[in-house]
Amino acid sequence: MSQPAVPLDYESAALPATGLPTHQVEPSTDRTAVPSPMTVNEKSKKGYDPADMDKVVVSAAIDLETEDTPSEQEMSTLRKVSAPLPWVAVAMCLIEFGERASYYGSKGPFNNFINNPLPEGGNGAGAVAPGAAGINQSAGALGKGSVAASALVNMFDFLAYVIPIYGAIVADTKWGRFKTICVGTAVGGIAHIILVIPAIPAVIQNPNGSLGAFIISIVSLAFAAGFIKPSLGPLLCDQSPVKVPTLKTLKSGERVIVDPSATVERYLLIFYWCINVGAFFALATSYSSRLVGFWLAFLIPGIIYILMPAVLVIASKGLYKAPPQGSVVLEAIKVFRVLLSDGGWKRMWKGGDDFWNRAKPTFIYDRDGELDLNKVFWDDKFVDEIKQSIHACQVFLLIPFFAMADGGIGNSVNSMSTAMTLNGAPNDLISNFNPLALIVFTPLATYFIYPFFTRIGHPLKPMTRMCVGFLMASFGDICAALVQWRIYKTSPCGWYASTCAEVSPVAIWWQIPIIMIPAAGEIFVNVTSYELAYTRSPARMKGLVYAMALFNSAISAALSLALANAIQDPWLIWPWTALAVITFCLAWVFPTYFRNLNEPQSDFANKDRMEGRLQPKVLAGKESEP
Repeated sequence: MSQPAVPLDYESAALPATGLPTHQVEPSTDRTAVPSPMTVNEKSKKGYDPADMDKVVVSAAIDLETEDTPSEQEMSTLRKVSAPLPWVAVAMCLIEFGERASYYGSKGPFNNFINNPLPEGGNGAGAVAPGAAGINQSAGALGKGSVAASALVNMFDFLAYVIPIYGAIVADTKWGRFKTICVGTAVGGIAHIILVIPAIPAVIQNPNGSLGAFIISIVSLAFAAGFIKPSLGPLLCDQSPVKVPTLKTLKSGERVIVDPSATVERYLLIFYWCINVGAFFALATSYSSRLVGFWLAFLIPGIIYILMPAVLVIASKGLYKAPPQGSVVLEAIKVFRVLLSDGGWKRMWKGGDDFWNRAKPTFIYDRDGELDLNKVFWDDKFVDEIKQSIHACQVFLLIPFFAMADGGIGNSVNSMSTAMTLNGAPNDLISNFNPLALIVFTPLATYFIYPFFTRIGHPLKPMTRMCVGFLMASFGDICAALVQWRIYKTSPCGWYASTCAEVSPVAIWWQIPIIMIPAAGEIFVNVTSYELAYTRSPARMKGLVYAMALFNSAISAALSLALANAIQDPWLIWPWTALAVITFCLAWVFPTYFRNLNEPQSDFANKDRMEGRLQPKVLAGKESEP
C-alpha cells in the first residue's frame, strides 16, 4: 500500500538546468501559468503513484481568464495589433545595426580585394587610377582571380551561418543569450583589428602573406557573427511586454487585441530594417576602397562596431534575460529516441499524431502505469513544441533556393557587372541597392501593406507572405536572365563578355531591378522565417531553432561554392533561368502543403516555460539531474 503523497514544495524546487532554487530566479510577471498541485509518492522513486492522482499533470499552465482576455469570437473578429517597442528592445535593434553595418561594410569589398589586382596607376592601396584612366577600373589588391574570390566569400558566408548553430546551443544551454552576445562582440572586435592589417599598402605587396592574415580575420569575424546572430533576435523578442492576447480599447473607441504574434512580427520587421540600414554602409566602404584604398574600407566597419559594447553596457540592467537551460538539448535528443524506438521509423513516415504522442509523458504513463522522471523529464507541451519546430524547419529547407535567387549563384552578379559600362561607378555599387530597397520597403510593409490587408479582413498569413516573396524572387531572376542575354548580344566578345577587355554598352544601372525586386521579397520570406523560428520553437530552445532559420544562408553559400566553377561564360544566362523556374514552382508549396503553419500561436513566450519552472521534475521537487 502506498504512503501518503507529499505536497509539492514549489519554492525550493530546483531548476534542472541551472541548479538554482526557483526563488533565486527572477520571478515571472506572466500570470498565465502557475504551478500545478502536483504530488510525488515518497515510496516510489520511479515517479507518480496512480492512487494519488487520476492523471499525470505534466504541463502546469492554467489560463487565468480576466475581463481583458478575448473570447474566441473576439479573437476571430477583432483586429490584432502589436505592443509598443520598449527602450531595451530599441537598444537591441541598435546593436543589430552596429553588427550588420560592420559585417556588411567589411564584406562588401571582399570580392574586389581578392579577385582584382592592384589597378594600374593607382595608389598602391587598391584604389583606382585618378581621372579618366580609372573611370572603368575596379578596385583591387591581391589578384587571386574570381574562383578564389568566390570560394573565400562563400566560405565566409557559410561559416557565418553554420557557426550560429553552435552559438545557439551554447546560449540555450550554458551562457544564456546576453553573455553569448557579449563574447561574440569581443571576438568581433579582435577580428576587425586583424582585418585592417592585410589591407595596409606595404602588406598588400606580399599577396600571400596578406591573404593569410585576411583569412584569419574573416574566420574570426564569422565566429563573432555566429555567436551574436542566433541570440540577438530571440533576445529582442523576449522583451515583448505582451505574453497573451489582451483586449484594448483605442482612443478612437475601436476594440482591438494586443497580440503576441503581431508583436513579434512587428519587432522582427523593425529588426530587419535595422539590419539593412547597417548593410547600407557597404556603400561607404565600396567608395572608400575605390577612391582611397582597402585599409579605409576595412577601418570604417571597425569604428562603427564600437557602438555595440557601449549599448550592451547601457542596456544590460534593463533586459529580461532568460536563464540557460542546460538539459534542453538532451531533452530533445531523448524525445527523438523515444519516438524512433519500437518501430518509430515506420510511424515517422506515416506521420500524424500517433508518431508524436508516443513521446508524451501522459501516453507513457497510461501505457506503463508509471513515469520515471529520471528518464522522462519533459512534458506533453515540449513534445508539441518540437513537432511545431520540425514543421517550421521543413519550410526552412526551401529558403536556400530563395537565397540563391536573391543574389545569384556564386559570383554571377559580379561577373555580369564587370562586362557592363560603369561610367565611374564601382562595380560592386549595385549590390547596395539590396539594403536600400529594404530600407524603403520595410516601413511600407510595416505601416501600410500589412495593416491594409488586416483592416479589410484578409491579413497576410505567414505562408501567403512566403509565396509572395518567392514570386518576387522569380520575377527578379527573369529580369537578370534578360539583362545577361542583352550583354552577350552587345559585348565585343559576344558570349565571353565577362572576361573581355572591352565592355558592353549596357549600363550597370540595369542591375537595379535584378537586385531590388528579390530584396523586397526578403521581407516576406526572411522575416517570416524568423517569426516562425521564434513562435514555433520550444520555449527553452528558441536560439537553436532561430539558428536553423539562419542556416539557410549557409546552405545557399555551400551550393554557390559547389557551382562556382560552372558560373562562367558562355553559360551565365542559365543559372538565372533555372532559379526563376524553381522559385516560381516552390512559391505555391507554401499556401498548399504548409498551410497548417498559418494557424496563429499565442502561448510561445511563457516566461515560466523559458525559465524551466514548468518542468515535471521542478514541479515535483526532484532535484536529481537526468
